[in-house]
Amino acid sequence: MSDTVAFNAESRALVGKGAARATRRNGRVPAVIYGANKDPEPISIDPGQLRTARMQPGFFATLFDIDVEGNTQQVLCRDLQLHPVNDRPMHADFLRVTQSTRLNVEIPVTFENETESPGIRSGGVLNVVRYVVEVMCSAGAIPNDIVIDLTGREVGDSIHISEVTLPDGVKPTIDRDFTIATIAAPTVAVVEEEIVSEGDEDGEAAEESGADDEGGENNS
Repeated sequence: MSDTVAFNAESRALVGKGAARATRRNGRVPAVIYGANKDPEPISIDPGQLRTARMQPGFFATLFDIDVEGNTQQVLCRDLQLHPVNDRPMHADFLRVTQSTRLNVEIPVTFENETESPGIRSGGVLNVVRYVVEVMCSAGAIPNDIVIDLTGREVGDSIHISEVTLPDGVKPTIDRDFTIATIAAPTVAVVEEEIVSEGDEDGEAAEESGADDEGGENNS
């Protein structure tokens, strides 16, 4: 299960583009909490907290406990708008959830025991097809990651989702046995060296000598 991250937030009385710009000028990130058959709640959060959380793997699969002036709500971030130039958070949308809420989330894929893979040890390359896998699960059972064990993997092996043991209640949203990664053969560039035999060298030397002799006769 993914860890829960705590945020402190402040309520916003005004909404709209002008109010959002004013919030950003005051050094805060405008956001909204919605869902669970309740009215949307405009809030603002500290940009440092949001940046730190965003740098962690699985940001959109992380549960947040947002304390809005004493009222704590459990949420998932469903959308995060970033500045197109400096990549600063501009606005965030948070969905209210309970431990039993069913939803689709993208879970990061991690690989372990690469040194135990004969294919990789012999020069093979781990070709990652999917860095994340979308699954359906309850909010209280979101896994931190999907772990792929590379022990014993040979060159030419493909790793499919059917080979991965997922936690109870976690199911891929794609209804087929898709590929997550393969062990590809090493790509070797063959470089041919030009080998000049001694005989060729002697022949070239003789040709050069003959050319010099002809030049000498013409000069005389």
